[in-house]
Amino acid sequence: MTISCFIKDVLRADSVKLVAAETGTLIDKRRPSRTERRSRSEGCYFLAALAFAILVASLPNPLYAITLSDADVQRIGKKVWQNECNGTIAGLTSWNTGEDFASLGIGHFIWYPKSRRGPFEESFPKLVSFISKRGAKLPTLLLGTGEKPCPWSSRTEFVRAQHSTEMNQLRQFLVDTIDLQAEFLIARLETALPKMLAEAAPADRASVKTQFERLTKTPQGCYALIDYVNFKGEGVLHTERYQGQGWGLLQVLEAMHGTSDTGAVDEFASAAKAVLTQRVQNSPIERHESRWLSGWIRRVNSYNGG
Repeated sequence: MTISCFIKDVLRADSVKLVAAETGTLIDKRRPSRTERRSRSEGCYFLAALAFAILVASLPNPLYAITLSDADVQRIGKKVWQNECNGTIAGLTSWNTGEDFASLGIGHFIWYPKSRRGPFEESFPKLVSFISKRGAKLPTLLLGTGEKPCPWSSRTEFVRAQHSTEMNQLRQFLVDTIDLQAEFLIARLETALPKMLAEAAPADRASVKTQFERLTKTPQGCYALIDYVNFKGEGVLHTERYQGQGWGLLQVLEAMHGTSDTGAVDEFASAAKAVLTQRVQNSPIERHESRWLSGWIRRVNSYNGG
């Protein structure tokens, strides 16, 4: 799990996209309109790239890759699988009631149907690209160039197709690539740090990096980070906020203030529970998010063995 360098690109004056060059993965911000003026984007590119270069140079330590043993990667992958799918094969292909997208794999990676987009970041096509580049055989459903939209346009269609040839092949593909899905989760976390630093207020960046590093020093801390960023995102998308407040990894790290490696996971779990509770309080009444809070808290309790 290494990232040799970060290639900086800018899509807007306030949006920096970073590519994990070695892994080839990308969980990025929304693309701008193609009608944006070229001259403006080039000027923004220079200014934002310069600003980010200064930011990286000012941090106490360089950005670094997360190092985990194969056993730890597999253990974390199985925990995420348990959290998202109850550790079942059937759970690898899901479409939750009330949602507009399929949730696939051990991380319930989001896959939108054609011409459908929501406030949450789509991750399944990026998982497929990651797996394909490692030489794994793709099912017929996923073959071809470019990102494929989910072929089922609704939950009703998805449920009706549960025993179809296409669904069985997709499910088998997800069973066969559980190890690569776990690696993808690590790669996603590696790309999260620079994006969070770019989004955080300048005064908070050093602390966010410190809290991130405190947690990556132990496998349990890495599990907490990996699971939470998969569970609730990086916290950098403005579409993933209620009343202006996010609930992703960035917001949890911003709520932490400790400096000792001891107790980092306990502090992270406490901060995560506070952030999720605030999300429910800020959420629209019609979403009834209070029904999910107890389950979210149980999940976060697994970070420190609670």
